[in-house]
Amino acid sequence: MSAQPQMTEMSFGRTVRPFQRGDETAFRELNEAWISKYFLLEEKDREILNHPREKILDQGGQIFMALVDGEPAGCCALLKMSDTTMEVAKMAVDEHFQGQGIGRAVLGTVIDYARRLKLHRLYLETNHVLAPAISLYKSMGFAPVPEDRLIKSPYKRADVFLELWLVPRWVECI
Repeated sequence: MSAQPQMTEMSFGRTVRPFQRGDETAFRELNEAWISKYFLLEEKDREILNHPREKILDQGGQIFMALVDGEPAGCCALLKMSDTTMEVAKMAVDEHFQGQGIGRAVLGTVIDYARRLKLHRLYLETNHVLAPAISLYKSMGFAPVPEDRLIKSPYKRADVFLELWLVPRWVECI
């Protein structure tokens, strides 16, 4: 997998770009804010949020940051699960910027990147109380994972499991 992550220009000083040195604090704080609002931070959260380079980037994943006038407004990570599947994780939008299309832009950038990598599938875990996020995921093509293909989540809060097939499902069977 060698596709280079690219910057996506939105409008009016808004961009989505790959993670850079110095983004560690913003990535952690954006995610801690939404997780703490609805749930308890779990050990797996701390592990990933305190070490994004080692736990995401160095493992073959990617992180994208959304900026408004140069300030972090949102983020989303891709965690490598296999050569053909990545997990969409740690997606967050600062409360002050919610409802402005930032989540859609970040997720669109993630999906475009996954297509350039020629991935077969994107997977994600969330919680039923995050209805706006679930609605966004479904509007962008994510659908429930069939029960026979569910994997055990490291997160206690995970109770909704979605996937987006980037190639026809039958290709995975060949």
